[in-house]
Amino acid sequence: MCRFLPPHMDIRLTEGVECVTLDKRNTTETVHPVDEVLPWWELAIYGFQHVLTFYAAAVIVPILLASALGLSHEMLEHLIEADLFTCGIASFIQAVGIGKIGVRLPLLQGVTFVAVMPMIAIGVSAGGGVEGLRQIFGSVIVAGIFSYIVAPYFSRLIRFFPPVVTGSVILVIGLALLPVAANDIVAGHGTNAMQNPVELRNVAYGLGTLFFILAIQKFFRGFLGTIAVLIGLVCMTLVAWVLGDAHFGDVGAAPLLTISKPFYFGMPTFHVVPILSLIIVMIISMLETTGDVFATGAIVKKSIGSADIAAAIRADGLATFIGGVFNSFPYTCFAENVGLVRLTQVKSRWVVASAAVIMMVLGCIPKLAAIMASVPLPVLGGAALAMFAAVAVVGIQTLAQVDFDNQNNMIIVGTSIGLGMLATAQPHIADNFPSWAQIIFGSGITLGSMAAMSLHLVFNHFMPANKHGVVIGDQPSKTLPSDSTDAALSHEEPVREG
Repeated sequence: MCRFLPPHMDIRLTEGVECVTLDKRNTTETVHPVDEVLPWWELAIYGFQHVLTFYAAAVIVPILLASALGLSHEMLEHLIEADLFTCGIASFIQAVGIGKIGVRLPLLQGVTFVAVMPMIAIGVSAGGGVEGLRQIFGSVIVAGIFSYIVAPYFSRLIRFFPPVVTGSVILVIGLALLPVAANDIVAGHGTNAMQNPVELRNVAYGLGTLFFILAIQKFFRGFLGTIAVLIGLVCMTLVAWVLGDAHFGDVGAAPLLTISKPFYFGMPTFHVVPILSLIIVMIISMLETTGDVFATGAIVKKSIGSADIAAAIRADGLATFIGGVFNSFPYTCFAENVGLVRLTQVKSRWVVASAAVIMMVLGCIPKLAAIMASVPLPVLGGAALAMFAAVAVVGIQTLAQVDFDNQNNMIIVGTSIGLGMLATAQPHIADNFPSWAQIIFGSGITLGSMAAMSLHLVFNHFMPANKHGVVIGDQPSKTLPSDSTDAALSHEEPVREG
């Protein structure tokens, strides 16, 4: 919804899509909420909210990689700074757009978790340390170029993404991320929830954050309601600080200013097998990006076409290429922030653009980044619980369009969710597969997404027609009200606004 509009503006609903109509000097200009430019102070606050909910997930990949490759603390600091800086560049490209690059939706970019194990394998096989990083960055650069080139070809597969597939993918994404939030809540600062008893204090922080968010959304409307997540995070962090569980000692030790330099660790090296492994990662990332774009389109009530999918994947490819140059990693859309858009209903892509600028600043000013890093993990987990659940709800809304009287659709959705939860609950099952297959079976999102698409092809395209001679997959979905997600998930080419 639109807020704080001047008197000459009025809000209208057209064909189920929210828009702002500007009537001035006998002219009319329609602005979609996605393209609405909010006042600077709102952009700053909403952008900060996105960054705060995103920060922990943004820095975990460099931490895992540094630990596996035996990197020094100084090297780790540089990887985190480079990651934040490149996250900002990637998010700005995706939200603002450059020509046919960037989907121009409120989508924040981060390093894909699918790439973690392949990158560790590449780095370790190269001997670890700086040499391992150089080989990783070389593979990242080539994988980014590959993703950029194949984007228009992959986007043509959009006809194989009807609501039964997109709904399944979005639902699996939300459900598969919920255990991540739960682990943040129970594990606390760096402990292992599976090996240590759960501390009630950590659970209290997580549930307290969730309570703050729900209470604010229940009792406040307008601006305060839209920053419920930010208020919850700040309030519970202050509570944790008073009780001695939030520490800001690293802020003083952090340098004031740093600049990310291209090829900081030396010129990258290129080898065929590592490159192929990250190309597989980018193909899987394309599936995740497609699901996130459809989910965001449903939330903001904007139709998604093949041109949008191609633009989003091009942005992933360009961001990944830039990541390799600036000592970072493969990038994709982050479902965490899709959930935040759903929860707050703040749909402007310029909010994400402001978040992108904040991340670039954090990448250059480590003291600010250290303040962000001081938010206790259980507090972040409480906020993540609400956001990931919101993503799952979008999947359920999308599946409401599916005709479940058709047994094929029941099989597709049920099996996709089942396989996705199998890999989520028991990720070590991937250890029993060859290295190339571990990328697929080690991620519930990847396995569930690939299952949804594959089963749809098998049951709704390659199977014999029903008794009436009509292919089940070609039957129309149920008719829904105009304000449903049907318009947002239509496969017509959208007309860009603004």
